[in-house]
Amino acid sequence: MKRQKTVYEAAIDHGFSRRDFLKMCTALAATLGLEFTQSDQVVKAMETKTRVPVVWLQFQDCTGCSESFIRSSQPKTESVLLEMISLEYSEVLSAPSGHQAEASMKQVFEKYKGEYILAVEGSIPDNDAYLTVAGQSAKETFLEMAAGAKAIIAYGSCSSWGGIAAAHPNPTGAKPVTSFVKNTPTILVPGCPPIAEVMTGVIAHIITFGKLPELDQFGRPKAFYRHRIHDKCNRRAYFDAGLFVENFDDEGAKQGYCLYKVGCKGPTTYNSCAEMRWNGGVSYPIQSGNPCFGCSEKDFWDNGPFYTRRAKIPGTQTTINPDAVGLAAIGATTAGIAVHAAGTVFKKKRDDKRGEEE
Repeated sequence: MKRQKTVYEAAIDHGFSRRDFLKMCTALAATLGLEFTQSDQVVKAMETKTRVPVVWLQFQDCTGCSESFIRSSQPKTESVLLEMISLEYSEVLSAPSGHQAEASMKQVFEKYKGEYILAVEGSIPDNDAYLTVAGQSAKETFLEMAAGAKAIIAYGSCSSWGGIAAAHPNPTGAKPVTSFVKNTPTILVPGCPPIAEVMTGVIAHIITFGKLPELDQFGRPKAFYRHRIHDKCNRRAYFDAGLFVENFDDEGAKQGYCLYKVGCKGPTTYNSCAEMRWNGGVSYPIQSGNPCFGCSEKDFWDNGPFYTRRAKIPGTQTTINPDAVGLAAIGATTAGIAVHAAGTVFKKKRDDKRGEEE
């Protein structure tokens, strides 16, 4: 069997200089949350490890995850596709089509059994009649390829939680990948779609460390889903001060006040939007003036209207809907937020005093 090229060898073959390669490794280290001094660890992995075979299956989806993936800037998409991985099958990105494409997928199963990564985009219908590809049901194709995979990456909220297709009344019986497999290691990367650098970062971690990243209780990589968007939000200071947008054309909206009252789900959503941002770090929905929909959280599509979200105020057990329960509830909400803000100020003063004493 012909020896597979390492990531570094593939990069050089595609015209990368040693300098370009090191810059890519440094960017990867940053994406993975590693310190600058740990960049050598990434360099060593890329110099010695071969490209990872990847089969990318799409089921009940909108192709949004694939569209996001090809917009990765750190690392760049071409670096991922040409140097880091060997994309053996993809309905969107593969060069062959029809019988040739299907033959490529079967070949991966036989040649790289136990070595390839299975990326899944879209939910899987429990009812076989709703989706077939090349004469085979989605469920059959998934189970067949999952059986030989080293690991499964569920890209997007559809494959992670069921997605829009699973919204009530769910006529197709749409389910996430975890409803069909239990023994193959699975990483959930939810989002509608996920951030491009999060998608590539998960693959980079597997290549660098030879194992899955540390996961939270829901199966999401902690490196990217460890904080609420609320914790890192650029509008957080306005939340603490009790300054909120009441409607989208008021003065508060123009001043960039907190979007909590118009449905923002940042306080209950775990993702890297506020840290990594979108389009190469340019912005994210809240910064651009739109409330967070909570698209990376389970069942976000059935959790009520996007702009009248019932959410718990951080620091309390009160569930409120300012638009639905009247002025009295809004007053209670404001009071609760004031208590939260006062507690923040008290903590800061206490920390400052402790610092002066030390």
